[in-house]
This record gives sequence, structure tokens and C-alpha cells, in this order.
Amino acid sequence: MSDIVSDLRAALERPGHGSSDFDLNPEVVLPKGRRLRPAGVLIAVSLATDTPRVILTKRSSALKHHPGQIAFPGGKQEDSDEDVVFAALREAEEEIGLPRTVPMVLGTLPDHETVTSFQVTPVLAIIDQPFVPTPEAGEVEEVFSVPLAHLLNPDNYIVESRRWRGQRRRYFTVPFGPYYIWGATARMLRGLAARVQP
Repeated sequence: MSDIVSDLRAALERPGHGSSDFDLNPEVVLPKGRRLRPAGVLIAVSLATDTPRVILTKRSSALKHHPGQIAFPGGKQEDSDEDVVFAALREAEEEIGLPRTVPMVLGTLPDHETVTSFQVTPVLAIIDQPFVPTPEAGEVEEVFSVPLAHLLNPDNYIVESRRWRGQRRRYFTVPFGPYYIWGATARMLRGLAARVQP
């Protein structure tokens, strides 16, 4: 455990800049004066299994926004939240039943700007005790985990593309078994991988 925590702490301390959904699409012209809403997501690394694993969710197919997509637990910062770290922990408790006192927060990664105008702060945390998730039925279809080693290997990331709003959009993917992890989630994980293995 100490080696993993040390590696992750070292990754957080390395200099670097934020990311965005537009990293692979430099031709996109962003509107002037756009306002980004703060949000926090929890990159929770569980050490309570044989190998370290990252907890992810599959969003409900009934949701209006991003139905069925793979995502971190998390969401927008509410006025009542102290900061984005608090927002990420609160949302994780609401979405997957993870008590907010359980994760040991190591720190935050640089922000990620989404095409939906959120400024997302990835909160990196360790879970060192067994945890049985309870998906929030209205939002989360499934809670699963992916080996940390798979997500930290840059060779597992693929750049794909599709047409979106009349333009070809490129994005990162990091598939695992039946799960198609892509977009902002894959981009933030790719950023973590680059920091752990510079």
C-alpha cells in the first residue's frame, strides 16, 4: 500500500496543466465569455482487493444527459458545498453509498474542462477498507472497478473519433472488458497515467 500511495502522491506533485474535451480537437473555436461551472469527481483507488482498483459507475440509461456512459462518482459543486473536494465526496456518497469519511483524499489533479461547460476537478483518494456499493437507482445503473495498472498503462489508451454537431470529434478511450470508457473520464485517467509514468 505504501508504494502505491507514494507513487500517487508523487504524481500529484509533478508540474503540469489541465486538460479539456478539446485537447484532441484544436480546430474547435470556444465561445467568448463562456462561464464554467465547478464540479468535482472522485478517482477512488480501492486497496481492499487483491490488486488496486479504481471505482467507476455506469450512468443510468434513463438519464437525460450522458445516459449509459462510464463516469466517476461526482457532480457539480452546490452552493452549500465547501469546495469541489466536498462536492466529490458528497456526490460519491449519494451515488454509490460511499461514506464520505472513508476515502483518504491525497489531493487533486489539474482541472478538466468539458464540452458541457463544467470545470471538473479530479479528486484522488484511497479506500483501504472493504466497501459494498449501493447504486442510487435514479442515476447509477452499475458500480464496477478497473485495475489501476490497466488505467496507468498509456498503451491501453486509444484515440477514436465520431461526428458530433456536424464536426469530427476525437477523444480518448480506455476499454476494459465490456466497459467502453471514453471522453472526459478517459481523458482525466490518461492525465493521471502521464503523471505516474512521465
